[in-house]
Amino acid sequence: MASLGQAKTLGGVGSILVLLSPIPYAGAVLAIVGFIMILIAVKYIADVLGDQKIFNNMIISVVLAIIGIVVGVVVVLGAVYSLIGLGGYTYTPGSTTLPTGFSAVFASIIAGLIVIWIFYLVASIFLKRSYDSISTRLNVGMFHTTGLLYLIGAATAIILVGFIILFIAEILQIVAFFSLPEQMPMGPQPMPGQMGAPPPPGTMQHQA
Repeated sequence: MASLGQAKTLGGVGSILVLLSPIPYAGAVLAIVGFIMILIAVKYIADVLGDQKIFNNMIISVVLAIIGIVVGVVVVLGAVYSLIGLGGYTYTPGSTTLPTGFSAVFASIIAGLIVIWIFYLVASIFLKRSYDSISTRLNVGMFHTTGLLYLIGAATAIILVGFIILFIAEILQIVAFFSLPEQMPMGPQPMPGQMGAPPPPGTMQHQA
């Protein structure tokens, strides 16, 4: 049975593995394992809270990120292969103009990178929604901060500074998961519309 304690361990360790992704050779494998552990952790949290929107938003985020990377990489690789296959272009030494066809290839590479950026930006919005819900329901503000930094980092990644912000977000993600309580805290209230939730202001019924 899912528990917050399991989510705490899986999410924290998974976030550490994601942070180790720059390690040569093993980094990619560690990152994939880490992402899977984070997904399981979020699933456990959603189950404990009875709010599947938390997990659904995370799944949408991951799917969008994967689609963006696949589409972007295909466009970039297609452009690179086109560049390699440009055997018929001519270039005059000392000329300040690009060789024929090179401009189109370069534009395709830029387009591929922009596609990745757009998909990742939209994915970060759904990630933030998931983390905001966790933050509100479990009173762990670090999830809200992490989600916000992921969104800012994704938005500014196009000017490179965003990668620094994303790195900080990954570090805070570790802190956020390890800040999860072992048991359901007493503070969180039922979501509006659920049984036991307090009625909106002004709708209290007067007793006879």
